[in-house]
Amino acid sequence: MVTLNPNQGPTSGGNQVIITGSAFTGATSVKFGTKNASFTVNSDTQITATAPSNSSAVQVVVTTPYGSSTPVWYFYILPPSKSSLSDTAGPLSGATTTLTGSNLYTTTDVSFGTTPAASFDAVNDTTVDIVAPTVTTPAVVPISITTKGGTTNGLTFTFVAAPTVTSMDPTTGPDYGGTASTLTGTNFSDVTDVLYGTDSAAFQLIDDSTLISYSPGGTGTVPITVLSPGGSDTSQSFTYNVTPG
Repeated sequence: MVTLNPNQGPTSGGNQVIITGSAFTGATSVKFGTKNASFTVNSDTQITATAPSNSSAVQVVVTTPYGSSTPVWYFYILPPSKSSLSDTAGPLSGATTTLTGSNLYTTTDVSFGTTPAASFDAVNDTTVDIVAPTVTTPAVVPISITTKGGTTNGLTFTFVAAPTVTSMDPTTGPDYGGTASTLTGTNFSDVTDVLYGTDSAAFQLIDDSTLISYSPGGTGTVPITVLSPGGSDTSQSFTYNVTPG
């Protein structure tokens, strides 16, 4: 009985296939379908062949002066392609995203730059759920995905540091809203929302360390949440003053 390891590979060919069987000494050819493969006879029971390019499943046959082996199937896998990421930015640790494309079911590796993903799950041929690695500094990195059909690049992911707020002035204002407060801190460039309690506020980004937020109407004392793809900060609060009338 002849076996192949692996029994599948990229349509571009070039991968090494170990053929195991018997009576291989003196082999004169190894064919993948109609194409000849380069090969080395390692022993009477093993041949290492280099798969030629092809586009469909083919039968592999070893020929010796004494006859040919029983054909066994080798499957060519189309190269992967990527079309989109559900999230293109996330925190320095624990970031998740879903990659959509085609020919993804045989995914063997996902890397962010040169760093492998923390984990991934090829849900089906068009979807891979990914947990990004933990990094120490913000960066924009390419995502590469490798399947048994090859490797593809072309999409990027941005690691974003969480915002930190060190001060807010003023921290009080009338209950009808409209108070302009200056927030200072770090990593404001990627801020997407400022919440007063659960209400979104208008805000103006000045630079990476300064933004101005405008209080919506409200009552009592509410936490201030500054949000970005990198995380959030809830260290400040704002108190609404009751106006007469």
